[in-house]
Amino acid sequence: MLAHSQDDVPLPAHAAEVAEAAYAVLAEADAAGRWAVASTAAGQQARVAEFLAARLARLAAVASGAVTAAGDGDATALRMQLRQFDALTAALWTVHQDVAVRADRQSATPTACPGSRM
Repeated sequence: MLAHSQDDVPLPAHAAEVAEAAYAVLAEADAAGRWAVASTAAGQQARVAEFLAARLARLAAVASGAVTAAGDGDATALRMQLRQFDALTAALWTVHQDVAVRADRQSATPTACPGSRM
């Protein structure tokens, strides 16, 4: 991505789109995290909740950085923030997927983690 989008609109004009997309992913990750905590054995729920909350907070901070970079028209910073957002999102979905697999092993009925593509 350059300082202008493909349709030659200055990058700051796309800040709202970046925000909308990032915050949609955050909402999905939050819902999947709540599901993951509920699917975890009772004795481990507090630890899992704390772990996921920290990861979600880190993801939110990067999302905020991406929105700021887009608003500032800083294409380099935006690319860096979006790469980091992508990596953190993938890691978080991996954790959610692992919880889903563990939950499946504990029950006879397969469950799909919200937001998963199972």
